[in-house]
Amino acid sequence: MPQNRGDDPDPNDRPDPERRDAAPAAPAALRPRMPVVVREARPEEHARLGELVVAAYRSLPEFDEPDYEPELRDVARRAREAVVLAAVDDADGSLLGCATYVPGPESPWAEFLQPGEAAIRMLAVDPAARGRGAGTALVVACVSRARAEGRSAVFLHSMEFMRAAQAIYRRLGFVRQPDRDWEPVPGVRLLGFSLAL
Repeated sequence: MPQNRGDDPDPNDRPDPERRDAAPAAPAALRPRMPVVVREARPEEHARLGELVVAAYRSLPEFDEPDYEPELRDVARRAREAVVLAAVDDADGSLLGCATYVPGPESPWAEFLQPGEAAIRMLAVDPAARGRGAGTALVVACVSRARAEGRSAVFLHSMEFMRAAQAIYRRLGFVRQPDRDWEPVPGVRLLGFSLAL
């Protein structure tokens, strides 16, 4: 049987309604073509994912925020207060990356969200797994979840130098929102992006 390459819908590729941790399925055209599964992070994975997030940020030469690392590492807290989605290699179960899905402005993880918006925060892919589609899969899963929850848009901030992530956002239809840029600390500029749903 030919493999589904993501360019035609597979009627058998639907989320299992009995699985509470499964992310809603994305349209076929938005699905990555690599064997990556996105699901909610499990408690026993939080520590490993925290180290993965820190390693991903540290791999960027421009990143120099050691005071931010404890927050990046604290996946367990984000999982309690928001939703942490994990990208997993479908073949061997290894963790490839994660993202924090913020369901709305009432969340303690919301930053500058407007009514009806959801957000993506702390998207990170293991440096050794880059180029396999995990980042795209995580963004698509967050967008799908926001759409399923009836959100009007997905908003996020991206550090100015995170060009690979910004390429994913643009490819998926996010547009720059310069009026929502900000500097949480002097010299660290975060660029606003949003996707209307």
